[in-house]
Amino acid sequence: MDWLVWVGAALSLAGLLGLVWCIVTVWKARRSAADDEALRAIVRRVVPLNMAALGLSVLGLMMVILGIFLG
Repeated sequence: MDWLVWVGAALSLAGLLGLVWCIVTVWKARRSAADDEALRAIVRRVVPLNMAALGLSVLGLMMVILGIFLG
């Protein structure tokens, strides 16, 4: 089950990178947004990607734990 740990770690890392991208995107938008509606539009676009990245990270961590238990 060694492969399950490594695949899970890769998925967790991909999810973590997605979360960092979401943070940076909203941070840049907060600095450059001229009005509140533009910021809301950007945040509205980023929220589903944020949730997907969080889900990917959780799935990867579950795979790591399962691989450790089964290995």
